[in-house]
Amino acid sequence: MQTYLRGKDMITTQEWTKDELDTVMNVAFELKRARAMGIPHASLRDKVLALLFFFSSTRTRSSFEAGIAQLGGHGAFIDSKTTQISHGDTAKEIGEIYGRYYDGIAIRHCDWNAGNEYIRDVAKASRVPVLNMQCEIYHPFQILADLMTIIEKKGDPRGKTITVSWAYASSYLKPISVPQSLLLLMPRFGMNVRLVHPPEFKLMPDIVAQGQENARRAKTSFEIMDDFEAGIEGSDVIYAKSWGPLLTTDDPVKGKEITDRYQDWITDERRMAMAADDAIFMHPLPADRNIEVTDGVIDGPQSVVYDEAENRLHVQKAVMALTMS
Repeated sequence: MQTYLRGKDMITTQEWTKDELDTVMNVAFELKRARAMGIPHASLRDKVLALLFFFSSTRTRSSFEAGIAQLGGHGAFIDSKTTQISHGDTAKEIGEIYGRYYDGIAIRHCDWNAGNEYIRDVAKASRVPVLNMQCEIYHPFQILADLMTIIEKKGDPRGKTITVSWAYASSYLKPISVPQSLLLLMPRFGMNVRLVHPPEFKLMPDIVAQGQENARRAKTSFEIMDDFEAGIEGSDVIYAKSWGPLLTTDDPVKGKEITDRYQDWITDERRMAMAADDAIFMHPLPADRNIEVTDGVIDGPQSVVYDEAENRLHVQKAVMALTMS
């Protein structure tokens, strides 16, 4: 267990060692138990976290605001559109100034070819830890919550198989940060990964290569497949969600045309039955119901989406407690 993580940024789990990530899990479980038993755990009393959003949110904002309050601190919600950030404040200026006002800076910025660079520029200028609430490349806190949920539901993840699959959605071209972060983290904890998607929905080659290297080091398997049902068959964890064909086109009209070719990529009861008997269904939410996944699956006994959403609170509190104390 690592006992000194103060000031460490969480931009991607790739920049944290396995020991450090084990520490996050240990602390997250401890904080979840404390909350369940009504044990106060205000380790960040008088600390303030800036919550800077360029992209709308439901679970992320709520879980961070609740988490910092439960740790005894305060979360300051900041909308980029209603501040001078939209009129010229630079990332360096935000890092320098917010790093002096606040004890941590959390940012959600998912714009393609912009979000991650912005977060890293803020981090370079900040004297306090910077936490990535999601960018166009990574979604570290969602994936830490996913790992915590898998450990709760399946025990030791080593040797288990997770299917990270694309699914059809009609609402908008969703970021690729969730599947990319999954294929980076899960091999490090011993899981076999199946990355399943139609040809136009490839992920970033360097991220895929890092995931493959993580699997090689952990002596697990990493398969890339284009058959949805073959990817589900016998798997222990079905994590099927939509993402945009962003490496094929950044034109939303063309992207929608491509996406609509694969309307049959839906997790329904028949397909869920192809997985292992005790398989679980996961999704970061919000889901396009009866388009990405049927009501029967997401509301069924194999779905763990609400436990998964709750665990966002606990892993975020763990990282805040470790880095902002």
